[in-house]
Amino acid sequence: MLKSRTLRWTLALLAIVVLVGGYAVLRPAAKHEQAKAPGEAAVPVRIAAVERSDFPVYLGGLGTAQGFNTVVVRTRIDGQIDRIAFKEGQLVQKGDLLAQIDPRPFQAALDQAKAKKAQDEAGLANANLDLQRFTKLGEFATRQQTDTQRSTVQQLTAQLAADDAAISNAQTQLDYTHVTAPISGVTGFRQVDQGNIVNAATQTGIVTIAQIEPIAVIFTAPEEQLTDINKALASGPLKVLAMSTDGKKQLSEGTLAVVNNTVDSTSGTVRLKATFDNKDHALWPGLSVSTRLLVNTLQDVVVVPEDAVKRGVDGLYAFAVDADNKAELRKLTIGAQGDGRAVVEQGLSPGDRVIVAGQYKVQAGSRVATAVANAAPPPAAAPNAAGAK
Repeated sequence: MLKSRTLRWTLALLAIVVLVGGYAVLRPAAKHEQAKAPGEAAVPVRIAAVERSDFPVYLGGLGTAQGFNTVVVRTRIDGQIDRIAFKEGQLVQKGDLLAQIDPRPFQAALDQAKAKKAQDEAGLANANLDLQRFTKLGEFATRQQTDTQRSTVQQLTAQLAADDAAISNAQTQLDYTHVTAPISGVTGFRQVDQGNIVNAATQTGIVTIAQIEPIAVIFTAPEEQLTDINKALASGPLKVLAMSTDGKKQLSEGTLAVVNNTVDSTSGTVRLKATFDNKDHALWPGLSVSTRLLVNTLQDVVVVPEDAVKRGVDGLYAFAVDADNKAELRKLTIGAQGDGRAVVEQGLSPGDRVIVAGQYKVQAGSRVATAVANAAPPPAAAPNAAGAK
């Protein structure tokens, strides 16, 4: 009995010790939870201000740069090339010598034409003297003799005119031995080497010259945008930006020159041509570019960073931050978008603060800890488009 009673007291003491120890361990955690419960942790986010400003509306497209003029330089006579006077890839000016063809046969033809003229001039001088003699003889010379001599003078005068034409033709042929650049531009690969025989029937030519100052960019636009483009073009020249294919770097700025007179019914697009001064040679024939055509500038509209606009099951929305730093969900109606910004037609007002980063942790009514986002637009230049309603 004594042993049994002692065992019960021992077990009771052990239970008391365990209860006291557990209470001592759990009490600080309970106090921590009680201290934490009254205030919910704020969600860290980045915010930006809703502003009112002008907004340029661009239409995006893809295009290819090409020489404003491209010429295949061919010889206009037959002969042997004595000298190549250009380097491949050289920037040449109109009139610069490109190649020299052996001029000796053509110089000989010119000299022959000049000698023939001198001979005919001597004959004409003699015929004029005879005509004067017949005229002075009066009745001692028959009328037939006088008329015949006068006809001879006219024939020799006409022959001199033919000699002048022959000399001009021979001079032209001689000039063609100097193959010159018909336009200013950049030369391509040389198609023929010094010492080769060339002829006017050769289709490959000597070299190709592409004019790059100015340069053209051919791009396309959907046929649905044709009305807007023509309407904007009627008000004046339209600015076109040539961007790198990823849209991150602006290469050059030019103007729209031509809207093609036909819509491609197969692709549903219309071709357009823009010109660029290209003084820095940023554009090169054959280079693929993305284009941005300025068709309108919206005046004094409400603008918000695109990162603030999210799409949900009920449409577009953004989280605004109130004076108590609590998130408030705003349903939005968005117009044009681009350059990292969007035009807000309904849902926000100038001066509102919107969350642009960290929204995935935010719910309506959440308390947020704010940091101001960089106000500068991102380098990427995505084309503007009409926003979803």
